[in-house]
Formats: sequence, structure tokens, C-alpha cells
Amino acid sequence: MITARYVQTMARYNAWQNGQVIAAADTLDEAARRADRGAFFGSIMGTLNHVLWADTIWMHRFAGWPKPRGGIPESPALHDDWAALKAARAEADRGILDWAGRVTDAALGTDLVWYSGAIGRDMVSPMALCVVHVFNHQTHHRGQVHAMLTTAGAQPGDTDLFLMPDPA
Repeated sequence: MITARYVQTMARYNAWQNGQVIAAADTLDEAARRADRGAFFGSIMGTLNHVLWADTIWMHRFAGWPKPRGGIPESPALHDDWAALKAARAEADRGILDWAGRVTDAALGTDLVWYSGAIGRDMVSPMALCVVHVFNHQTHHRGQVHAMLTTAGAQPGDTDLFLMPDPA
């Protein structure tokens, strides 16, 4: 389905896009970041918190990271402080990049076993499918944030994968 190289590329894309979204959100005031804009997780900050929460719960499953507090309903309030959210996002992106650098094609061919609090049962799914889900989830919700930022007058920048800068 996917390769370790795909995972590394998507981890780079994730970090690049999160950097752009955070930089655009930095141009807004606190009230604009917290304003309920009708998205599933309400605000720019709530949605960014949810994405970070979801990345962290999946990395808990993939790489043994500490489990984030709360569940999906509490995820928009993961960090109440903008600076703390930005710092945690940057740390998570570094961790995801590090993990992606160690992923092997063989590991992607295994099954992942976990308990899903969202549906209340044990799960078994192909690891590759779960990894694709994580990157798809990030892109989905970041697209919502991109739309909210644009509506608020910020400029989040390009999102096209082929425009991603080459690694330094």
C-alpha cells in the first residue's frame, strides 16, 4: 500500500503545513483564533488542538508516546494557551519526523492492535492503513483551518504537495 519513503514525505509535508498554518494564525489576535467559525471543532485553535490531540494518540499507538488527556470531545481544549499549543505542535512535528525516519516497509506490512476509546472496542487494522489515516486526518482538518484562516484575512500559503520545499 505505502512505503517508508511515503511516510517520510508525508511527515515532512505535515510539518511544513503546520508551520504555515501556525504562522498565518500568528497574524490574528487571540479573539480571532478562538472565534467559533462553525467548523466541527469550532475555532481555529480548537481545530488545531484536535489535530494535535489526534496525532498524539496515534503516535502513542505507533511509537509509545504518552497518551494525551481526554478523548475526542475534550480535544479542542488540549492547550488553552496559544504559545503552549505552538510549542507542543512543533515538538510533535519533530517527533513525527523522527518516527517517520525510522519506519520500515516491513513494519508498515504488519497489523496494529489497539483499544479505540472512540468506538469502545479493541481494534486490529493494517499499520499502513492507520498511517495513511493519520496523514489524511491531518490534511482534512488543516483544510478546515486553512478556510477559517482565509476567511479571517490571514494567508496560510501554498498547500500543494509538489510545492513542498526540499529538505535542507
